[in-house]
Amino acid sequence: MKAHIPNKVYNPREFESRIYNSWLDKGLFKPVGGDADPFVIVIPPPNVTGVLHMGHGLNNILQDIIIRYHRMSGRPTLWIPGTDHAGIATQNVVERKLKAEGTSKHDLGRERFIQETWKVKEEHHEIIARQLKVLGASCDWSRERFTLDEGLSKAVREVFVTLYERDLIYRGNYLVNWCCSCGTAISDDEVEHAEVHGKLYHYVYPLEIGQGTIEIATTRPETMLGDTAVAVHPEDERYTSLVGKRVVLPLTGRTIPIVADSYVNREFGTGAVKVTPGHDQNDWDIAMRHSLEKINILKPDGTLNENVPEKYRDIPAIEARKRVIQDLKAEGLFLREEEHIHQVGHCYRCRTIIEPYMSDQWFVRMKPLAEKALHAWERGEIVFYPKKWENTYKHWLKTIRDWCISRQLWWGHRIPVWFCDSCSTMLVEREDPERCPDCEGPLRQDDDVLDTWFSSMLWPFSTLGWPEQTSDLDRFFPTTALVTAYDIIFFWVSRMIMAGLEFMGEAPFRDIYIHGLVRDIQGRKMSKSLGNGIDPLEIVDQYGADALKFTLTFLAAQGQDILLDTDTFKLGSKFANKIWNAARYLILNMGGRTFVPVSQKNYNSLDRWILYRLNEAIKTVRASVESYRFNDAALGVYEFFWNDFCDWYIESSKLYLTSDDPKEQDRSITMLASVLEESLRLLHPFLSFITEEIYQLLPPDNQGTFPRHEYVITAPYPEIRPEREDPGIAERFGSLQELVRGIRTIRSEFTIPPGKKINIHIKTDPGFQGTDFFSDQIPLITLLTGGNSVQLSENRPETAEAVPLAGNGFEVFVFVRDVIDVPKEIAKLEKELEKMRSQLKKTEGKLRNTQFLANAPENIVEKERGIQQELSGRIRKIEGHLVDLSKTG
Repeated sequence: MKAHIPNKVYNPREFESRIYNSWLDKGLFKPVGGDADPFVIVIPPPNVTGVLHMGHGLNNILQDIIIRYHRMSGRPTLWIPGTDHAGIATQNVVERKLKAEGTSKHDLGRERFIQETWKVKEEHHEIIARQLKVLGASCDWSRERFTLDEGLSKAVREVFVTLYERDLIYRGNYLVNWCCSCGTAISDDEVEHAEVHGKLYHYVYPLEIGQGTIEIATTRPETMLGDTAVAVHPEDERYTSLVGKRVVLPLTGRTIPIVADSYVNREFGTGAVKVTPGHDQNDWDIAMRHSLEKINILKPDGTLNENVPEKYRDIPAIEARKRVIQDLKAEGLFLREEEHIHQVGHCYRCRTIIEPYMSDQWFVRMKPLAEKALHAWERGEIVFYPKKWENTYKHWLKTIRDWCISRQLWWGHRIPVWFCDSCSTMLVEREDPERCPDCEGPLRQDDDVLDTWFSSMLWPFSTLGWPEQTSDLDRFFPTTALVTAYDIIFFWVSRMIMAGLEFMGEAPFRDIYIHGLVRDIQGRKMSKSLGNGIDPLEIVDQYGADALKFTLTFLAAQGQDILLDTDTFKLGSKFANKIWNAARYLILNMGGRTFVPVSQKNYNSLDRWILYRLNEAIKTVRASVESYRFNDAALGVYEFFWNDFCDWYIESSKLYLTSDDPKEQDRSITMLASVLEESLRLLHPFLSFITEEIYQLLPPDNQGTFPRHEYVITAPYPEIRPEREDPGIAERFGSLQELVRGIRTIRSEFTIPPGKKINIHIKTDPGFQGTDFFSDQIPLITLLTGGNSVQLSENRPETAEAVPLAGNGFEVFVFVRDVIDVPKEIAKLEKELEKMRSQLKKTEGKLRNTQFLANAPENIVEKERGIQQELSGRIRKIEGHLVDLSKTG
């Protein structure tokens, strides 16, 4: 036959783009018909604010693996791509761009600003889509969605109005998390707490009547201007007589009451706390219990407003703090300040310190939705991989608070609520109203937009056409699995489950695979500020997409973060090179040969062994992928292809490829081609481009001796085949491998060149099951060990001049003296022995040093113990070799 020979050097740049475009042109990413249950994933939509980072790379690579696996397994498979409008993040990008151009959103106005933001969206969308294609993502691009597209906007409005009608959305003046930099409220889940080195300030409030003061301690003295009470514990005897009395609030001219509330920790500080309901959630709760006034002292930009004395107005809070402390000192009320480390909330997007702030906002009542989501988990309708995340999910749902969904932005889904300023009517509508139905007056739409996560929570069914009853919705909902990182379980995963149950009557997916984060080699989170990020496209450019994909998959152990640097990707690159070189060697040997029918009765022992090992690999990979143990699946394909197929089967097959019998050569190359073809199908989800390229280069099998398909991406995934079960051949070949490895180790230790043939004597123990097998495989043992004469016997050799090696059920005697300079070898070993003993002495000295054992990190101590064990073993082996070489026959 005529074979198309792969290029000598593996160069993924030559074919990855071409292969992807051929898949795309043929429509191979679209779901095909069939009676099997569809396998459906919706992509976690990346924000249209930048480019994909390594975390996105990991997430999409893992999705692609399970999509390709199930596509090849015969299920109608759909992976829906899309992007998220990312309200705060995208608006920030555009505002920074405008600022650099010397203008602002207010100069443009709302309509023109939104037009500018759409332009930025389009630019970044193109980048993201291109990146996903470079990674090899086999999404159905004909079904791509965007969270602000027309269909999804209709879904968002339908959900808002319906929740309002069900009394699950309400509007009120409440305390929210306010970002003064972004100029908007954010939800509790978007607040990231970080340790801050600040100060604790102590000062006193004088009693209104009589002598005495109450000492207060706070990290934010400027908020005292909004205090409306002092609270003490009802059982604190120090303050029992003061409850109900009033204190003078310094600097304000106001007096405030002393109230008793069990929230107060009487063991902390003085046991008295200032109550600022307008700027602290716990204080808000105290105010609700005691009907206290709530005063907001801040403007949206973080400066103080008209509710404080004039001298503090219109200045930032931090400046007001300095003035308040200065004035308290002037009045003799300030006591002291001290260093204080405490947790402070920051905006997840811009890292600005969050201000608790009173304002009119829209909220979702979460408890009724959370109860349904909790029951769905308890009934087993959703399953987390790994299971430990179920506790996180359960805890959040049981402690959930109402969700603030309004954002003071221009980019996003505008809240579908209209106000009539003439008669105070409020309308919540699915379609834009033109006039007030009560007074015919003009209407004003709410200026705010919805939290990005409000539209994202509808993603599993809005992308399929809901609220319309589409064929896609009927066929592909609920989806099958969700693959995402653990940092958005609250933001997204839980809310999608709530939305699915509320609007579709069932969970939007069953399997939830939570993968770890990608960190640098030191375990730090990758970030711009640290400059430790790795661009996945740079790795693709250097090593190829398959190297990126396989490396990340190999490291993606359940429940663990991934630590890596650029060199880590050499693992995947080396494996891809191994596949390329092995396939090239086999295709070269197919030239001039003829594929012939090969049945089970024609298999030799080597064939039966490789088919057994292939079957075991298929079992491992199938079980691992279906339980989301990606690293186990990657290890399974790696060990089979590199170790079993390349290192043993291909190497051993050289015995038959060089046979004098042309029929045996044809039979052997047919078996090799058949196993290669099935191996490419096994490998495809993990190394998609290289397997397709090689598959297309395989010569046609005109005899029909093994299956050939137009594309490997749509070829059947290898099945477990009972007829390949053969534990007997596995045991016997395992003994042969042990024998060969032992002899190769001796060759290496005595530095015997590959070209020098050695004499070998094998003595088998009585009852050893592999004796006949060894006898049959003498030619193979000779080939694999570089043997000259290989003798098999139940007795030891008559001469003592061989180096012995003990195996399981056999002994091997290698006549190294025949091929080495014995005096020179003895001198070399003695020198090495001296070096090893010196190193061991140094290591043992460390391990006897009590100071080292007490102060060194445990991993360093364990490393030294490992070195000690390794050196001791090496010394024993050298000593044994010296004894063997000193013997005379």
